[in-house]
Amino acid sequence: MKARSIDTSPPPSRPQVSDLASASALWKLPAWLRWGFTAFMAVLVPIYWVHYGPANFLYFCDVALFLALAAVWTEKPIYASAAAVGVLVPQLLWCVDLVLHLVGFEYTGMTNYMFDANKPLYLRLLSLFHGWLPFMLLFIVARLGYDRRALKAWTAAAVVLCLVGFFLLPAPGEVPAGSNDAVNVNYVYGISETKAQTWMAPGLYLIAWMVTLLVVCYLPTHAWLRARYGKDTRV
Repeated sequence: MKARSIDTSPPPSRPQVSDLASASALWKLPAWLRWGFTAFMAVLVPIYWVHYGPANFLYFCDVALFLALAAVWTEKPIYASAAAVGVLVPQLLWCVDLVLHLVGFEYTGMTNYMFDANKPLYLRLLSLFHGWLPFMLLFIVARLGYDRRALKAWTAAAVVLCLVGFFLLPAPGEVPAGSNDAVNVNYVYGISETKAQTWMAPGLYLIAWMVTLLVVCYLPTHAWLRARYGKDTRV
């Protein structure tokens, strides 16, 4: 009768604390940021989808949110870098407008909706992401480095988003009064959500708007980020 072999190998060992610490150290971004921001997105996306519709996610700021989410999980610099190029200037302007509004001055009107009592408080609280998003992006870029391809990547994305907003989404006045549907997405018809600009042809304004964004927002932000955090981080 054949004798049964006895497995004398030791049982698999559990991960040691040092092993877990080493694995955690591989992440450049803190776990609280990764999980906290993911939880925020898990709340914001369905609420915005119901109240504003899917077209709302084509705004530059919302696209930047998804790029930031990709950045915290992949830690690839291109995502946060592109988002930073696109939204740092307008989101910082949003912050200034909010502060001025709080002290009794109306600057650009960008944050008037934050004080609209007809909008649910939880929606306005979620919209506070406009205030902390630019600082979170700067923190991520500082940790991961700035990818110099970000200017081309964001500019291409912004052109596509503007063309979609102009040709496929509603212009001011094309939705019923009181509707929450996204209108004049990325301001391709002017800065008002109630009426389109009339001082130049719509197509000419669209071109001028995209060029203005490039010159006023994207190029200066790219130059500053590249000088401050620039690396050839093509990962």
